[in-house]
Amino acid sequence: MKKFLIINGHPDKQSLCFELAKRYRAGADSAGAECQLVNLTELKFNPVLTSGYRERSELEPDLLMMQRYIMECDHLVLVYPNWWGTYPALLKGFIDRVFLPGFAFSYRENSIFWDKLLKGKSARLIVTMDTPAWYYSLIYKSPGHHSMKKGILGFSGITPVKISSIGPIKASSLESRMAWMRKVEKLGIELK
Repeated sequence: MKKFLIINGHPDKQSLCFELAKRYRAGADSAGAECQLVNLTELKFNPVLTSGYRERSELEPDLLMMQRYIMECDHLVLVYPNWWGTYPALLKGFIDRVFLPGFAFSYRENSIFWDKLLKGKSARLIVTMDTPAWYYSLIYKSPGHHSMKKGILGFSGITPVKISSIGPIKASSLESRMAWMRKVEKLGIELK
């Protein structure tokens, strides 16, 4: 049985992301996957990597738990809004604090290369946005997608990383939102 970890990075509990995360989980649960859904806004941690990598910050119990969940999962699902071209500060802070050297990657001595410590896992990004997906790709060159897919998950060995862009959200109809929820639930059912 595949283990899925769904992380909702939206800080607002009334957001569409909360509903999409629940729908994805419902789909994956119905397909027989073992699912864990975590809303970052419910965790207790300081999102600031206060000393960078110079000094190791003590990890709060919730972050230690999340490292364990990440290590145990086969498939990671990140649900979050696209804000200012990337992702919310809460999600970035979580990544800064959790995807640490020795956990997500390890630098090689006297080398520019590194070891990817999270190999063998796949991921799905479900990203809500007000910008139409074609505009985000063509005009902005998808900076948040590239950062998450290549600079964070790929750097750590997580591959493949699939992306579902949902939107534009602003002024969307109830019918559109219901269609997006069905689409995300279907991704869960298909274990993608």
